[in-house]
Amino acid sequence: MSYENHRYVLMTVDPVHIGTGGMRLGRVDLSIVREPGTNLPKIPGTALHGAVRSYAAHRYGKPRCAGLGQTRDGRGGHCGRPTCPICYTFGYVGGEDTAQAHSGVVTLTDARILLFPVYSMVGPLWVTSPSTLEDFGAGSQTVDEGKAKWPKDLTSQQHLNLGWLMVEKEANLNVSNLNLPQKQAVRDRIVLISDKLFTHVVNSNLEVRTSVSLNPETGAAEEGALFTYEAIPRATFLWLDVIVDDHRGEFPNEERLKQWEQTLEDDDADAKKALLKSWRLLKPSDESDEQKLEEALQRAERWLREEKTQEQEQEKWRWKMSTMNGVEQTSGGIVAAGLEWAKDLGIGGMGTRGFGRVRKVAEV
Repeated sequence: MSYENHRYVLMTVDPVHIGTGGMRLGRVDLSIVREPGTNLPKIPGTALHGAVRSYAAHRYGKPRCAGLGQTRDGRGGHCGRPTCPICYTFGYVGGEDTAQAHSGVVTLTDARILLFPVYSMVGPLWVTSPSTLEDFGAGSQTVDEGKAKWPKDLTSQQHLNLGWLMVEKEANLNVSNLNLPQKQAVRDRIVLISDKLFTHVVNSNLEVRTSVSLNPETGAAEEGALFTYEAIPRATFLWLDVIVDDHRGEFPNEERLKQWEQTLEDDDADAKKALLKSWRLLKPSDESDEQKLEEALQRAERWLREEKTQEQEQEKWRWKMSTMNGVEQTSGGIVAAGLEWAKDLGIGGMGTRGFGRVRKVAEV
């Protein structure tokens, strides 16, 4: 069994709003998703999975494999082919070319807050907590309840405000001991506070915006349509794990696609039948049926042919497309390729209001 764990650190380029799907009474009308135990905001892995799949599919030139599977009217969504890197990586349900469903080989965990930006009298700071650092794997730290630690050169004062909250310094924070990938400008402005205090500081410093629905006929505000919504603010650092469990070991990279193509072109009938059976195009009971064998061969050849594209009047595998330059030909590479486009296209809601962009800053 082959499995890998890729840990990514992300930074929000814009505020990010992943809503709970409903409205509530209180501070805001449209709240964001939080962890039940800590009450800390997060980006659910489901939101990341959908966006990353969509961007990877478009980047690979197969937008049909970006969205849902079988639609209500019976039309196919995902192709569901073993030759498709997108369906192989993320899975498929009721593909157009197969009634089978198959799980993918990657798991995207929730993106959790690592460093949260707050304003202070000495400029912007990034707060974190002992449990946050320990979960990330940045070592073990302690701090007394209601107090804080920060780097020696940050300020000579013994008190520091974190937004509206004033905290007392307990000791210097040695940032060189923290295994964090951020730039030195950020590392030198990290403040460590207790887990309990961290939750309060984060939730009281989320971005909150107010909007109003407009009447499309008059262009004026609809009466009673004022609403507020919250978001994870810009310059928040989050982390997530991408777990690749390629138990099948049949990822359709360029080399394997060429091997399959050669198998179908060769005269080895047994090898052809074995490949067609593994792709569920040929039942063992139909091996001696010449018509069904020919139909299965034609479908397999079409699948491989459609993994090619025309660029500059020359037929190439999709891996050679300009948008795929530098993409590692693995399931992990497919995820990284989709995640890269999130820095421009974003995730979550309120995208037309300038929300959603996130940028990968490191892989640790």
